[in-house]
Parts: sequence; C-alpha cells; structure tokens
Amino acid sequence: MRSLQPVADLGVPYPVLLYERFLGRPFASHRDSVSELVGEVVESAIKDVLTAARVSFRETKRAERIAGFDQAPDFIIPDEFNPAAVIEAKLTEDDGTARDKVSRVQRLRTLRDHAGLRYDVIARIAGRGFKVRREDMRRLLQATDGKVFTLATMPLLVENTRIREYRSV
Repeated sequence: MRSLQPVADLGVPYPVLLYERFLGRPFASHRDSVSELVGEVVESAIKDVLTAARVSFRETKRAERIAGFDQAPDFIIPDEFNPAAVIEAKLTEDDGTARDKVSRVQRLRTLRDHAGLRYDVIARIAGRGFKVRREDMRRLLQATDGKVFTLATMPLLVENTRIREYRSV
C-alpha cells in the first residue's frame, strides 16, 4: 500500500487507486473471478422476463457449441432448431469489452443474413462501457434493428420482438 501513497497524495479518487494498473494482477485476478457472477445479474433479468411471459427458451452454456453459430448466443428462443430470436447479454464497465460484444452481435447478424434466416438479433446491455463510444452504440443498434434493451427497458423485451409469438398466456 505504501507505493500507492504518492498517487493518493495527488488526490486520485480511491476507486481509481484500485484500478489494476496500480495494483497489478491481483486485482485483475479478483475481477476475472467474479465477472461471471456479475454477468449473471444481466442474464437473470432476461430469464425473469421470459419466465414471467411463459416463453420457452434455451440458455446456452459457456463455450457450448451450437450448430449454425461459431459462438453460441446467450439465449435462443425457442431453441436452436427453430430460432425466432437470439439474445446476447453483457454488463461491462469498459469500452473494450463493450466493443467486443458489439462485434459479437454484428457477427450474429451476419450469420443470420448469410443463412437466409429471419430470427431477431437482440442485445441486452448494462454498464458504463456502452456509454463511452457512440459509434459502437450506433453499430449495435444497426445490427439489432434497434432491439437493444437495458434494465429499464427489459419489460418491453417480449412485446417488441418476435419473442411475443412464443408467449404462453
């Protein structure tokens, strides 16, 4: 901690002091170990909305291989054999991770278009990483035809996508 004192004396805020460039790999290791737990918050919100609407869905596992996808989306509605919608979910606090997710969503759109299919490509995002670069947000909106949802807009997910076709009342 003594090595951080000169930076603290300059008035750098405490959260910045914790940033990995100051603490090195120990902080990054901790962040990596909890990132999956943090991401589960975003995915839980999707599951809650789909379950409440009684929509059948397939949640994919980490590094799972699904035919037709070079990397499986987080959710497929109703399933990979007859997709009406695919959802990529991400909570990110940095623009690099957000940029990677935008590229992933664009790839899903390209796969869909090349296969001649018509499923919705949907993004569920959270975190300040998506607020940093306006160009990335524009690309995300284009790749999803505007089907980008945040925690505040999650209640609109079913009604404003093809997922509504799979709702059980």
